[in-house]
Amino acid sequence: MARPKNVKHIIVTGGVISSLGKGILSASLGMLLKSRGLRVAIQKYDPYINVDPGTMSPYQHGEVYVTDDGAETDLDLGHYERFLDESTSQSSNLTMGRVYKSVIDKERSGEYLGATVQVVPHVIDEIKDRLAEQAKNSSLDILITEIGGTIGDIESLPFLEAMRQMKLEMGDRNLLNIHLTFVPYIKAASELKTKPTQHSVKMLLETGIQPDILVCRSEKPLSREIKNKVGHFCNVNDLDVIGLNDCETIYEVPLMLLKEKLDQRVLKKLGFKMFKEPSLDHWRDFCNKVKSPKDGEVTIGICGKYTEYPDAYKSILESFIHAGASNNVKVNIRLLRAEDAEQDSFNFSRELEGICGILVAPGFGDRGIEGKIRYIRYARENNIPFFGICLGMQCASIEFARNVCGLQDANSTEFNKRVRFPVIDLMEHQKKIKEKGGTMRLGSYPCIIREGSKAYDAYRKFLINERHRHRYEFNNTYRQVFEDGGIVFSGTSPNGELVEIIELKDHRWFVGVQFHPELKSRVLRVHPLFHGFVAAAKEYSRGSRQMELAVDMTLPIPAE
Repeated sequence: MARPKNVKHIIVTGGVISSLGKGILSASLGMLLKSRGLRVAIQKYDPYINVDPGTMSPYQHGEVYVTDDGAETDLDLGHYERFLDESTSQSSNLTMGRVYKSVIDKERSGEYLGATVQVVPHVIDEIKDRLAEQAKNSSLDILITEIGGTIGDIESLPFLEAMRQMKLEMGDRNLLNIHLTFVPYIKAASELKTKPTQHSVKMLLETGIQPDILVCRSEKPLSREIKNKVGHFCNVNDLDVIGLNDCETIYEVPLMLLKEKLDQRVLKKLGFKMFKEPSLDHWRDFCNKVKSPKDGEVTIGICGKYTEYPDAYKSILESFIHAGASNNVKVNIRLLRAEDAEQDSFNFSRELEGICGILVAPGFGDRGIEGKIRYIRYARENNIPFFGICLGMQCASIEFARNVCGLQDANSTEFNKRVRFPVIDLMEHQKKIKEKGGTMRLGSYPCIIREGSKAYDAYRKFLINERHRHRYEFNNTYRQVFEDGGIVFSGTSPNGELVEIIELKDHRWFVGVQFHPELKSRVLRVHPLFHGFVAAAKEYSRGSRQMELAVDMTLPIPAE
């Protein structure tokens, strides 16, 4: 296939309502184009004024996704990486706050030569310059840019104006717009309604942008008549109206878009003459394992502070789907609210009935900490597979210090500055930092694995690199007392100073990690620790069933 002289651009916008799945659409299209031999990258433009989501509450924004180079970004970048199996970077997520900050910094330094700084041209030019800079990567064929929010949001208008100008400057063969809309199904009328899509396109037209392709999200498949109607009223060829109805799993979306020929329409509009047929057998096999696993089900409990909002744990939830497929089981998730476990009347055996493994999730702040610690103690004492991530590993350290090492007042200085036994303490280089945004230990760092450990059994290598997002760490003052109690420090920084992984001897599977393994799990490359944890939960489930069968066999046969 002949390579294009210039990078081609695809801009993905959304309308009607939020959470339609622009990120999944962008990731799925990128995967399809990559499977055809094209070199693809995806980025996200977010309209909010925050410089990045690092200081935003999970209730506001969901999880913060961290890249290898330490950027705190939107969770959609996780979808991009999982679908494309390509790493994103600092430049893959641009916020309006970052744009405004850059423009103001330039004004303060005199770069505008005394001009009155305005949205047009200065803010718009900054956006266009960023897009052009990202496209300078000579190895790319196509750059997909997802614009956050929905058409009509006042914050996103500068992004849309920049796109309008670029379309005019670059031409139809170099930039196209894919607009994702909603076609609701009205149950009482037994009809799909196209009017919301028509109004969304009308609002997009008011910004000066004619969509090239419409992707219509719906509960039920679109008929040919519906596609014709949408195309007619939205000034789009009906071949460019793509149906995207609800799927059993998001990983079926690329297969549905392939069937709808979205990738072919994109390539034709961008002027690609020749392209190879995609080979997606491996992807279909994965989807089949997700939907119809051969070895049954296991239930994992995720203990956290934000369980009312599952997007706070998006990468963890997706990692369990990957690990379930690699273990040929369906992983059912039960979200466990940490604060509930702080009540004296809380019944762990009842709440954890049927659960085969407990993951204590990452987070910040002292709310729910004692509940997390109680869950960890129950898992440790009852030999239930346990996995602690970041704060979960720190809580496991506190629990072990209190209940095994006899350090009754052990805690983290994050929760108690004057604690007697600070087994978790602020990292030394963090003690003078005052600003919150972008100042934690962020990004990928190396770790050395101890041979013979569960971590080594999972990774099968001595040197790994994992992504971090934290300020506090294990206090080395307590290493010896922990080792005497049965903790194995199975992963440390190369210089041995920072504890990265802890394990418990003589336990079925008890592992805590300071980093975030969920950020590196991929559809076709499950993270080793998630695979190992689910394998342990699967084995625990089998053992529990065998015990139940044994008990049933010993029960007396009732008299007739």
